[in-house]
Amino acid sequence: MYPPMKLTRLLPLLLLLALPATLRAEAIKIVSSLPRTGSANAQTTSMVNGIRMAIEEVNGTVAGYQIAYEDWDDASPERGQWDPQLEAGNANKAVRDKDIVAYIGTYNSGAAKISMPILNQASLVMISPANTYPGLTKPGLGEANEPAVYRPSGKINYFRVVPADDIQGDVAAQFAKEIGIKKACVLHDRELYGKGVADVFKKVATKLGIQVVGYDGIDAKAANYRSLVTKIKSSGAEMVYFGGTTQTNAGQLIKDLVAGGAKVKFMSPDGTRETAFIEAAGKDALEGRAYVTFGGLPPSQLAGKGKEFYEAYKKKFNAEPEAYAVYGYECARAVLEGIKRAGKKDRATIRDAVAGLKDFEGALGKWSFDENGDTTCKVMMVEEVKAGKFVPVKIVGQ
Repeated sequence: MYPPMKLTRLLPLLLLLALPATLRAEAIKIVSSLPRTGSANAQTTSMVNGIRMAIEEVNGTVAGYQIAYEDWDDASPERGQWDPQLEAGNANKAVRDKDIVAYIGTYNSGAAKISMPILNQASLVMISPANTYPGLTKPGLGEANEPAVYRPSGKINYFRVVPADDIQGDVAAQFAKEIGIKKACVLHDRELYGKGVADVFKKVATKLGIQVVGYDGIDAKAANYRSLVTKIKSSGAEMVYFGGTTQTNAGQLIKDLVAGGAKVKFMSPDGTRETAFIEAAGKDALEGRAYVTFGGLPPSQLAGKGKEFYEAYKKKFNAEPEAYAVYGYECARAVLEGIKRAGKKDRATIRDAVAGLKDFEGALGKWSFDENGDTTCKVMMVEEVKAGKFVPVKIVGQ
């Protein structure tokens, strides 16, 4: 017969058993790496809110594991946007922490280039809510060594829930043709995302018979673009297409176009689909001239699980979600589903489970990840800025 256990030895066990099951579970971590410093903060806060909502929906536990979430910043005050050193630091930190099994990010495609190979070698799944540069996933649509250079292990660990710029740039050029544009000036911010989507627009516009009367990269830190506006006016351009983001001075560019008397339409991609862009440019400068493309539907038009998310978000935060909030939410749901299917705390197994997501009933509709890690959801829209709000004027791919 065993001797009776002393109360002092029994007490810790009794206390542990008294805890809720969610607190007894082994910890598993999800992190996000997004620009939390600078003007992208409003957008990324909305995305982080979406991630937290997805975790709350499962009461913070999946497959017997307690889910911990950490919100990391990859932007610096000096740059006012994502910083290469910080993104590399985040990726390496994630690799070292063995409790981390998923990395949600990045927001900027240029940042993804840095973290992708680091995370790939560690079999750490990475899902982006916002990267759209085609070369990150699609052979033949980027540099010669892309996307293989981001997959040193030979396995695909990177996925995204938003359509890529080969679709977005095409839709933008098609729309420009539809509204009668015959001459366009194409500008970009010299970054991976901005130049990439600008190049697609230029290529498709040329095929459609739109004359590209100017093509240039701008200094995203310039105080003004007055001399550039003079060139645009003399070129006869009827539209300026800017491949860039709010953070790379889209607002200043359009303000200078208006102040300089350039009677042109202005079009930009999803990197400007945020309240910060309207605030930076001023709603009067945008009225009647500005169009933005975006991969997906406006939050208020989502259906099914997406509508449930939209209504829950408004109730919880008493605010309209920014456009990418639902993409942060969808990333987290895909990660949680991958953990559930894997059933164990193993990076490679979770990575493979995420890769196998097919006909996933998500907030963005029913979608799958294809063999490159891209979403099969191809819905795109064009919006016009009216009275300080984004208003859909065309939806493609529904």
